[in-house]
Amino acid sequence: MTAGDPGLFGPRSVTWQLHADPMMWIAGVRALYLQALHPRAVRGVLQNSAAFQPNERGRRDAWGRLMRTADFVGTLSYGTTDAAERAGSAVRARHRRLTATDPAGGARYRIDEPELLRWVHCAEVDSYLQVLRRSGYPLTDRQADRYLDEQRTAARLVGLDPDTVPGDRAALDAYFARVRPQLALTPEARQVDAFLRRPPVAAPLVPARALLWRPVTGLAYAALPGYAHRLYGRPAPPPATAARRLRTAGRLLRAVPPTVRWQLPPRHVLRAVARLGPGTRPGTFKLRDSAAILDGQDTPGDPRG
Repeated sequence: MTAGDPGLFGPRSVTWQLHADPMMWIAGVRALYLQALHPRAVRGVLQNSAAFQPNERGRRDAWGRLMRTADFVGTLSYGTTDAAERAGSAVRARHRRLTATDPAGGARYRIDEPELLRWVHCAEVDSYLQVLRRSGYPLTDRQADRYLDEQRTAARLVGLDPDTVPGDRAALDAYFARVRPQLALTPEARQVDAFLRRPPVAAPLVPARALLWRPVTGLAYAALPGYAHRLYGRPAPPPATAARRLRTAGRLLRAVPPTVRWQLPPRHVLRAVARLGPGTRPGTFKLRDSAAILDGQDTPGDPRG
């Protein structure tokens, strides 16, 4: 670890502030719901992973997969430049070895096709923005665009040409409008939905799953755009109700002191602050710069219902 290395984004970035928020966990689950609606993308995941199988191996791999994803995002956001580049190289190498089969015609395809990587990336960053903004995170429109532009760097690390990745809200909306006709509720998407609603856990943890996990996945599903709810075919609260619940969850989770929250694995924020100094602690107040005064302060709901 290089002392003083701010990493790919650094303390002055929107990414640095945004990714330390506790609502990122709910946003990550929303991203999984959205990603599963792309038939080729979800097929590539399920054909190469035991994580979504309702058995002992699936239980072990499922939570490991979620933690590996959190570790990857944390490394890119708060790790040193070298650590982030190595993490990206490892992901690209792993994806190059994997293929999936289209059950309709039996054709095989690589899961690192740019189309599929771009869908996964866009579903993630859209989920991060939607959940955090609707839960009360004070992010202006200009800062949201800046965040999407920053995340082109993360897209590069997974193997995408940054110039082919939406870098602002208008481009992201146009991308989703273009891809929406390809989305569908496949058997694989149903499998992901079933897993997220009732992930496999050891018998003693079943009550905890109902108490702790169900509200998380319920909020994540409620935060999806309307077209996703229609594809899944399950009822969802009206957008205003979903926004109210997201704001309540945001207030409750943000009331927990950050130094307590950041003790949870994978602890990237604490290591970054130790490396760069206490003045680099993430916080919403860091976003209130003079340029933000020029922005509108609206916090819209999802416009793509």
